[in-house]
Amino acid sequence: MRIIYVGNPLLRKRSQEITSFDDNLKEFVEELTEMMYTEDGVGLAAPQVGALKRVIVFDDGSGSKAMINPIIVSSSSDTVVMEEGCLSVPGIYADISRPASVKIRYQDADGKVIEEVLEGYAARIVQHETDHLDGRLFIDYLSNAKKIALRPQLVEIMKGNV
Repeated sequence: MRIIYVGNPLLRKRSQEITSFDDNLKEFVEELTEMMYTEDGVGLAAPQVGALKRVIVFDDGSGSKAMINPIIVSSSSDTVVMEEGCLSVPGIYADISRPASVKIRYQDADGKVIEEVLEGYAARIVQHETDHLDGRLFIDYLSNAKKIALRPQLVEIMKGNV
């Protein structure tokens, strides 16, 4: 298992829903979580390791958590701007505006459906990671001027110079 970088077409594809909640899924979640910590990340989505599965893991400081088939049901109208980075876009950070809180429905590794409201840092991480499941990256939210300014760095990442 390894992180793939911006420019890899798998990062732009929609991930497939998980239908089998077996030991293979649990093992995958464990490996994804281990990779997140190894890479000093706070979140990781399956597409970032080349697996088009609707699985994310994250740790907002209160311990690791896995979400299978997460869906943002609703989000607050109030937004918060925070700096974001991404393991698949190394070395690039930018201020991104996102809803301050979200209601999310997901399944745990046993298939149990859970719905909860997340706020603050947890909401931020989950929105970023669920974007990956639909082929979106945080840099997609940047202005054209900012994208143009970052182009030389992005080209280097795409060439494998990370």
